[in-house]
Amino acid sequence: MELHFIRELAQKIKGNVEKVVIGKEEQLDLLLVALISSGHVLLEDVPGTGKTLLAKSLAKSLDCTFKRIQFTPDLLPSDVTGIHFYNQKEGEFECRLGPIFANIVLADEINRATPRTQSSLLEVMEERQATIDGETYPLERPFMVLATQNPVESQGTFPLPEAQLDRFLIKVNLGYPTKEEGIDILRRFKENDPLEDLQPVASQEDIRRAGQFYSQVYMSDEILHYIMAIVEKTRERSDIELGISPRGSQALLKAVQVYAILKGRDFVSPDDVKALVKPVFGHRLLLSSLIPVKKDQIHAILDAVLDEVMVPSEDDFVKGL
Repeated sequence: MELHFIRELAQKIKGNVEKVVIGKEEQLDLLLVALISSGHVLLEDVPGTGKTLLAKSLAKSLDCTFKRIQFTPDLLPSDVTGIHFYNQKEGEFECRLGPIFANIVLADEINRATPRTQSSLLEVMEERQATIDGETYPLERPFMVLATQNPVESQGTFPLPEAQLDRFLIKVNLGYPTKEEGIDILRRFKENDPLEDLQPVASQEDIRRAGQFYSQVYMSDEILHYIMAIVEKTRERSDIELGISPRGSQALLKAVQVYAILKGRDFVSPDDVKALVKPVFGHRLLLSSLIPVKKDQIHAILDAVLDEVMVPSEDDFVKGL
């Protein structure tokens, strides 16, 4: 029953977002995977492809607090987490919590902030808490960071370090719409902005409940072995300098469980693993400096890794159901 509730909840949120966003069904599934499994998402693509619109549409579909932080080179860590200030009227120090204290946080153009400011997100993304002047403040669940960045323009940007990238459960690329989708977009936005009329369809409690029960999805030992075989291959290849960490393998474990629910199943299949290897592992790999960097090279390497690993048979991965 709980898995049925999670799937209905996801379909309800997805249908609501699609009132605004056109033609991004696969990407929206990935956002829902992250939302339900308490993960964070890095939205990467060229300007104007709908990264911020997608993030705002998801946030408005949830009856949760939402904050947007515009990352710039002059942004300070205290602008993100908060500060203690002296209240002259009360005669004592008070804490003013920053915009990170929200259920859904849009970190717009995250790579425009300095490494010092980027590092202010490390604790909040991993431990769901922020330390301000030595005092620790927990964040309310659900908590999700949706960060955007432009992969083309490098002037005035600071590449995210591997430790920061590893905090993101999934990396999503939107891409350009098709011609037909482009016409639908023009038609939909011709007279007004549908985002303004979007109403919440899910509560905080709905998201928390989904996050508690998605792990009920059945996962055989054969699927666990399959995931680890893929992980180990990334650590053995000469063209990969930094393979997948234990955090990365756990991220894939959580993601495929939710993905299976969205596809209408109560068990994880190898196809679920294959579908999420690139979104979950792609941004975590560091290629060898001896290998010339080409477009989509990481995806090509992951395709090669999947080809090298034996896929469990159906009798194996449904064993125990």
